[in-house]
Amino acid sequence: MQGYCPLGSGSKGNSIFLGTKNTRVLIDAGLSRKATQERLGQIGVDLRDIDAILITHEHVDHIRGLNSIALKYKIPVFANSDTAHAILETLDHSPKFKIFSTGETFEFGDLEIHPFSIQHDTLDPVAFTINTTSLKLGFCTDLGFVTTLVKSRLKECDYLYIEANHEPAMVHASSRPMVYKQRVLSRQGHLSNQQCANLLLEVAHPKLRHVHLAHLSEECNHPQKALDTIQNTLHSLALSIDLSIAYQHQISRSILF
Repeated sequence: MQGYCPLGSGSKGNSIFLGTKNTRVLIDAGLSRKATQERLGQIGVDLRDIDAILITHEHVDHIRGLNSIALKYKIPVFANSDTAHAILETLDHSPKFKIFSTGETFEFGDLEIHPFSIQHDTLDPVAFTINTTSLKLGFCTDLGFVTTLVKSRLKECDYLYIEANHEPAMVHASSRPMVYKQRVLSRQGHLSNQQCANLLLEVAHPKLRHVHLAHLSEECNHPQKALDTIQNTLHSLALSIDLSIAYQHQISRSILF
């Protein structure tokens, strides 16, 4: 498959497949090896064909299957130094890490990858913009606040995968403990539907082809609520963007290049 497909998105596990003619990578490995293989199989990809895994940060929903997948298939793992060290503290056996520097572009196969800083409650979390031969892709979740850097990096993307984690009223009304509510709503937590909409207002342009709304909370959000909030905000300024949901328990809409 040439394109990308969210394999799972949410607090129970995150992973995205991205493939070009010459290079196949996973962005995060938060699903089990079995689930990752099964969902890749639905798009005609085998785990043995994966060339690398890119890691955004060390939370378990982004690395749950990392050790099992990377060690079994001898797949190199790209992460920054702080994230790699944090992961190593939790593992009995170490995958092969390749260290990148946050803020510095690097190349892998025919991909040009730029990891940039985001605000989240981990050591050095990143999002990615990835350039193929003719396209710019933006993958940006797990952030509590949209900085000027985030807006700058996500401009001119052909495709976006961005967070619409929660509806604040649903967070307040939930049965979750107060510490959870404070974390999610903080600048080190997650973006709300409205914050996602506001980000899209900043970075939308005529050539933006599609946006996946990602990392939706199962208790504190709903797919239709996210779509409605964001579409209503965009329509208020006469903007129309093709949107879809990145789901937790199944693969989501594939984007073919």
